[in-house]
Amino acid sequence: MPLTPQERQEFLAQPHVAAFSVAAGAGRGPLTVPIWYQYHPGGEVWILTGPESQKMRYLREAGRFSLMVQQVEPTVRYVSVEGPVIRTVPMTDELHREMTARYLPAESVDAYLRAAEAYGEQIAVYLRPEHWLSADLGDPSAL
Repeated sequence: MPLTPQERQEFLAQPHVAAFSVAAGAGRGPLTVPIWYQYHPGGEVWILTGPESQKMRYLREAGRFSLMVQQVEPTVRYVSVEGPVIRTVPMTDELHREMTARYLPAESVDAYLRAAEAYGEQIAVYLRPEHWLSADLGDPSAL
């Protein structure tokens, strides 16, 4: 059963690890990798990546990407969102801290941020949600 617009936005706002997909060019399937993301209901989705990463090279060509998040308990549920890249901005300490705190316990954030300096320059890539696909497939133990 499809989720309501409010349910799908609330589900996407939870800190799932997403499957990120972007077209990888003619004759290729999409590049699909796990990624952290940030989203607040009614807003834009954003991710962090290197300005010269493979993801960013494909994003420049395609101009859009998809994210898919899922859970299997207590019910099988997923949300997929797709849309255009609307802007990129240099990553700030504030953005990096926000993303890290979304996924890690408070006591691990500072250590992670120090270690992540080795990744080099990062940028935030913003997506405007245009297309949604979602469902709650029910309790798998009831099958």
